[in-house]
Amino acid sequence: MKPLSGVRIIEFDGLGPVTFAGMVLADLGADVLRLSRAEAGAFGEVGNDVLHRARNAVVVDLKSPADRDRVLDLIATADAVIEGFRPGVLERLGLGPEDCAARNPKLVFGRVTGWGQTGPLSQTVGHDINYIGLTGALHAMGEAGRPPVPPLNLVGDYGGGAMLLVAGVLAGVIEARTTGKGRVVDAAMTDGTALLSALFFSMTASGHWGERGSNLLDGAAPFYRCYACSDGRFVAVGALEPRFYAALLAGLDLDPAEAPQMPVSQWPALETKFAALFATRTRDDWAAHFAGTEACVTPVLTFAEAADHPHNRERGTLAGSPLQPTPAPRFDGQVAPIEPAGSLSLDEAVARWR
Repeated sequence: MKPLSGVRIIEFDGLGPVTFAGMVLADLGADVLRLSRAEAGAFGEVGNDVLHRARNAVVVDLKSPADRDRVLDLIATADAVIEGFRPGVLERLGLGPEDCAARNPKLVFGRVTGWGQTGPLSQTVGHDINYIGLTGALHAMGEAGRPPVPPLNLVGDYGGGAMLLVAGVLAGVIEARTTGKGRVVDAAMTDGTALLSALFFSMTASGHWGERGSNLLDGAAPFYRCYACSDGRFVAVGALEPRFYAALLAGLDLDPAEAPQMPVSQWPALETKFAALFATRTRDDWAAHFAGTEACVTPVLTFAEAADHPHNRERGTLAGSPLQPTPAPRFDGQVAPIEPAGSLSLDEAVARWR
């Protein structure tokens, strides 16, 4: 039995963080019903075949009073709702938090948006890059003297949005089982991204974080960055601690006296030296050379290569067709199976949850 077996969640179909949060909750065993717009079809947009796994899609027309009433029937026995509409949309459809709480006082209503439910930007459109740009996080990413580089959509959509939504919903469900009263969870990607940046706000306040591309963790440190190899592929070097740095120097056959880790003023020259050395051998040669050492040197793999790495193979980290990550985290050391997506009619869904 999975940890969330018996938990019932309604997912109002959307893009990005709602879809990812629904997948995570379903992977953990929750019975998630994904309410899909009629015009989108049961399985939505191309590319979501992985993100839509492990739960049933139910096609609904939220503008239809009959469908809306059936959705409220589902909500009456649900533990939580997750949605990502612009603030006010579900209220206008008669499916807002107050409408749902009237049918189910224990319901946890999880809402994820870029800007949040309140504030001067709450009704403004945007995407991950806009949300993380407003928090200071994007400004810190990339090379000195060049524009910031978006970190895929992992920071805003998924880290600051979806994962904080999952945490908030689960906290609300636990509380509701004790108090009998639900909550409205306002998961804003701006808030979540700021929270993920707590370390860097702390470092800035203490004077240990400067301009982009000049810091310990942003690629400026020659012992914490990626290097090109002779085959055009890359290795990742993470030799932060002195012990690990010593192992890195030993593996590169460098005299510690000629390659001190500090001061920062020596980093540019050290980076040039490291880059020249790593460029003399292939990525996989370097990976084999440093294997079993404390130098923290590993290959930078493509998505396709990652599935074939011995560590990922043994743990079953990636599997399936199409290739996809298996559910995480795992419990009792077991790899949970990848469950396919399915579909139900609205009547079937209501009957199932009675």
